[in-house]
Parts: sequence; C-alpha cells; structure tokens
Amino acid sequence: MTSPVPPYHREDGPADAPPLVLGPSLGTSLQVWEPQMAALARRFRVVRWDLPGHGGTPSDVLTGAGTGTGRTDGPCTVADLGGLVLALADSLGLDRFAYAGISLGGAVGAWLAVHHPERIASLALLCSSARFGEPAAWHERAALVRAQGLAPVAATAAGRWFTPGFARSPAADGLLAGLRAVAPEGYAACCDALATYDLRGALDRIGAPTLVVAGRDDPATPPAHARELADGIPAASLTEVAGAAHLANAEQPVPVLAALLGHLTATPSPAHPTDDRARHAAGTAVRRAVLGDDHVDRAAARTTAFTAVFQSFLTRYAWGEIRTRPGLPRPTRSCVTITALVARGHHDELALHLRAALRNGLTPEDIREVLLQSAVYCDVPAANSAFAPADRVLAEHREES
Repeated sequence: MTSPVPPYHREDGPADAPPLVLGPSLGTSLQVWEPQMAALARRFRVVRWDLPGHGGTPSDVLTGAGTGTGRTDGPCTVADLGGLVLALADSLGLDRFAYAGISLGGAVGAWLAVHHPERIASLALLCSSARFGEPAAWHERAALVRAQGLAPVAATAAGRWFTPGFARSPAADGLLAGLRAVAPEGYAACCDALATYDLRGALDRIGAPTLVVAGRDDPATPPAHARELADGIPAASLTEVAGAAHLANAEQPVPVLAALLGHLTATPSPAHPTDDRARHAAGTAVRRAVLGDDHVDRAAARTTAFTAVFQSFLTRYAWGEIRTRPGLPRPTRSCVTITALVARGHHDELALHLRAALRNGLTPEDIREVLLQSAVYCDVPAANSAFAPADRVLAEHREES
C-alpha cells in the first residue's frame, strides 16, 4: 500500500517561521480556526487541514478512489487520519512541527504524539478526549448520517457546540452552515474513527509539552475528559475556559488564543527537549515507538539499582536527545544504526534494531542493500556474519506476517 494523498490544506504566515499544524473538529472545516489565525500567522507558519468530506478534502481521500493511494478497505480510524497529517507534513517538508487540534483534530494530534513522537514538537488539545464515549453511539450516528444525511445531526449540533447565548450569533450560524455542507460519507467515516479511538492506556507515552484546553460548559467532552488528559500526559498543563462549550476557540477566542500563545511561545523552536524530565519522557516515547512496548517493558523490569543510572542516561541522551532530532527520518536512522552495528560486530543489538527497522518501514530488500553496502565500506567478514541474524529476524517477520 502506498502513502495516502495529503488532505486539502491552507497555509498562512511566514514560510520560514516555526511550523504549526491545526486540526479541526468533526463537522467543521479549517475555517473553525479563523478567530485565531491573524495572531498565530504573525508568529508561525500555520498549516490548517480538512477532514475527509469536510471543506476541500474529498470523502474518498483515504480509500484513494481513482488514485491508487491510501487505505483500501475497512472503517476509518484515527491512525488513518494521522497518516493524512503525516502525508501533508511530508509534502510540505515539515519534519517536526507544533500541533493543535480541536476534538477529533486533537485526537489525531495525541495519536501522532504517541506513535510518531519525533514529529511532534508541542501539542495542544482543545475540547478533546482520550476516548469519546461508547462506540455504539458513534456507530449509530454514522448509520443515521449515511441513511438521512447531515440534517438530523445539524438540527441538534448547536446544543453540543455552543452555550445558549452564543448559539444565536452569526459566528455560530456560519459554523452550522458549514456542518450542513459536509459530505455524509466523510462525516460517517470520522464517526467510525471516533468509535474505535481509545488512547487512555497510552497517555503516559506522550513526551511533547502539552496544553489541554476545556470549555467549562462543554457537554460533548466535559472538563472531566480534559482532566483525564492532563493527569495522564506527563508534560501537560490544563486551562478551563469559562463561558465556552465544545467549540471553545470560536466562542471564547481571546482566552483560547492567550493560552495557545503562552504554550507555543514557551516551547523552544524548533522544539527539542531541553530539560532532563522532558528528555526522559520524549526518549521513552520514541524508544517504545522504535523498539516496541514489549522490549521496553522487559528492559524496565530488568533494571536494577546498579543499572538504573545507565538506563536513564540511554533514555535521556540516545533516545530523548538524539533520536528526537528532526534532521533524519526514522527509516534513515535505522539504516545508519544497522551499518554501525555491523561494523562493530554487535550482533545481539543488531537483531533488535533489525526488528525496529522493519517496524520503522524498511523492507527486507532495503535491509539486504544496507548489509551489502556495509560489506563494501565496513568489512566483508563483518557483513557476512551479520547476514545470519538478519536472516533469522526476517524469517520471524515472515511468520508473523
């Protein structure tokens, strides 16, 4: 399967400014961020994107109809939406970026921070959640929209999105008009994604500095959801906005903007962990993403009082300082690591990083080419010895596949 095509997007701000990607909520387009755009674009290269079937993104962006790209079957997931954001970032040359998202857009950012920590410099989650309620409710809403279109959902959206006083405003009317224009299949696909989303067990893997914003009157994701996020994410702070429901940035644009700017400008740019606690959190997240949870859990279980200092050093320096740098993509780092381990004859470590290379996107053919390159520029006997553990790892991989 090839990479998905990027979603529709819009850029604002200086091209050489720190990049900031903004994700929308279900039922809204990139226009939902308009109240904050003038101020954000003065400081950042702002990239806004649309969900499938919303705004300018077609509903079939994930199925790749007519393009031969992207996911080809099965219901949409938040991971699929995260793939769209990564495809967009790659197309724009953004190796590492700050991310802020509203509701479902926030869930996409949290997923990226867990599974691609090297890409997320800082994170802001607005009116979002680690789990958006029971799956059955989302499946029912998806079925309703597929059968009857957006009219039934639009008829009740004001009560979920806004406080009663704001629901009659021109800004609210504009957002509701945008909801009615969403393609039913795109909206339903996003409901499918929300149904299967549950990041509660992985929040402690988010190492990026994180701001959580809650609307104090939000019935869709009440403040308790925000507190769960803030309590679970190691480097998170929480802001509750009075007089705001689910689309807090539209209803209370000034306090939300102040919270965002305070968070984003406090994060080094390009954001890179600068203190031991942040390095350790970021390093742990990247280490899990590259080597897998099972390996990291086993290593933690084997840690003794004697080895704890060294393990902390590895996590903070090798993983939190070097592996989080934006200069090289993860597959390239795997190639470099394999070559170095071949040259030094560290075969046990090589097997570990060959498994990581497969997880990072290298193919068996890619690994063979790296070993051949190593034979030329390192040492033929060293490469010859490396083919044996590589063959075992690839055999395991074929069996698991």
